[in-house]
Amino acid sequence: MKILLAACNAKYIHSNLAVYNLRACAPAYRDSIFIKEFTINQPKDEILKEIYLSGAEVVCFSCYIWNISFVRELIADLKKILPDTAFWAGGPEVSFHGEKFLESLPQVTGVMTGEGEETFRELADYYIQGGKSLKDIKGIVYRGEDGIHRNEPRSPVRLDSIPFVYGHLEDFENRIIYYESSRGCPFSCSYCLSSIDKKLRFRSLELVKKELQFFLDRRVPQVKFVDRTFNCRHDHAVAVWEYILEHDNGVTNFHFEVSADLFREEELQLLERMRPGLVQLEIGVQSVNQDTLNAIRRKTDLKKLAAAVARVRSFGNIHQHLDLIAGLPYEDYISFRRSFNCVYGMKPDQLQLGFLKVLKGSAMETEAPDYGLVYKNREPYEVLSNRWLSYGEILKLKMVESMVEVYYNSGQFQNTLGWLTDFFEDAFSLYENLGRFYEKKGYSEISHSRMRRYEILLEFLEEETDISTAEASVRLVFDLYLRENLKKRPSFAPDQKPFEKAVWAYRREKEISKTAHIEVFSDGTAVLFDYDRRDPLSNNAHAEKISLSENVCG
Repeated sequence: MKILLAACNAKYIHSNLAVYNLRACAPAYRDSIFIKEFTINQPKDEILKEIYLSGAEVVCFSCYIWNISFVRELIADLKKILPDTAFWAGGPEVSFHGEKFLESLPQVTGVMTGEGEETFRELADYYIQGGKSLKDIKGIVYRGEDGIHRNEPRSPVRLDSIPFVYGHLEDFENRIIYYESSRGCPFSCSYCLSSIDKKLRFRSLELVKKELQFFLDRRVPQVKFVDRTFNCRHDHAVAVWEYILEHDNGVTNFHFEVSADLFREEELQLLERMRPGLVQLEIGVQSVNQDTLNAIRRKTDLKKLAAAVARVRSFGNIHQHLDLIAGLPYEDYISFRRSFNCVYGMKPDQLQLGFLKVLKGSAMETEAPDYGLVYKNREPYEVLSNRWLSYGEILKLKMVESMVEVYYNSGQFQNTLGWLTDFFEDAFSLYENLGRFYEKKGYSEISHSRMRRYEILLEFLEEETDISTAEASVRLVFDLYLRENLKKRPSFAPDQKPFEKAVWAYRREKEISKTAHIEVFSDGTAVLFDYDRRDPLSNNAHAEKISLSENVCG
């Protein structure tokens, strides 16, 4: 008997922690359980072939918002070529509507609902050893001879009972390592599935430290904690952060999702001592409209959050990623604009402008009619309109999102954007007008090179504003060379021929590396860009003004 755990990830660099946990929790059947990870970008025929040739008699799919339609199509075709194979599904996309899933896909035998570790072990026992009958296995919805049955739910698993799955790191080469030190969430945000699980549990610190040391010893590039609110328990967060600070290997980066308004002074002092790039923080703000926060049952002290973000930013050693969600109740276009400007003013390293997704099983799904919430029938079930936002306004926000992603989140236009914002009513207006220009010119549906993005920004300033493109060009050239020593100079960069002798003289005298670049701007200011001394957070070159010979501007 062979059981296959199949994962269809969004990208190759992702890995599926869930399927590895399931296999680890059924050690008695280790030789009979196999894992295959695919991506939704692979040809389906290729996946059909692999699963067919695997010889699996039971195939279990891990189902999420990004792969559910893909998995549905796979199962429908797999049953045609593997008529005697039992197909099972698990994960958030099927857990909450198991009966509907089975009704819509008759090829599937059953669904594992909720946490699957213990449920899968009993299923493996059922298929391999002929253990408990399906009617006796908690946490499943299954198809019986007399119809579909939902069994009693299973109690939450103890996290310490789940074995460490990364013993063979070679299986995860060039992929993100996901790590779970807690499960569940103490909060009740109506759009989030984590709020359904009120049984917040933690892996023991003894185990966590041992497993983190495993990653540190092997100099893993990044470990991404999947804990929904990592710092919801102060002593746990402090213990983990103290450990990685004391055992820092100079390479590994740790990613945490946190609530910044929960930070205590002890935590902030720890964060201040971190090596630049040792940790990065993802902070969900979602909205600054208090009516909106109340409606989604999100308890956030916005003043404390802003103060904490500013404090962490002042350390200069931690990348901060702040999130907003468009399409929430009571947040109209003007209100979202205020939320955007407020969060933008916090100067995050990245600002993710997302759109509400009405997840199956969430409170928002139940409350959708109350808010006039219209959303897509297919995943990702994204908002189309509600009582406060029309579809037309959603489209405008989509363009703002696109411009923020290209120009702000890329980190390639930092100095230029900081200067430009003052010429507009507010930061939102800059991205709104730039997005409108992209649509007007037909640029929004075209893939552009990095250099072309710079040229389009200058084109926008020239055609739509009174802002000096000459001044903008200076800042754009600076931003360009911060990132790389260009092989081909941009068309808008000043001629460097008058300064060549002085530059080469300076290079010889100071023994400047060939990989470094010296740029002389139109006002005679010379800047050395040293690519061997990059900022560990932004990856920008170290830039400093230098003095060339007196006739440099000659």
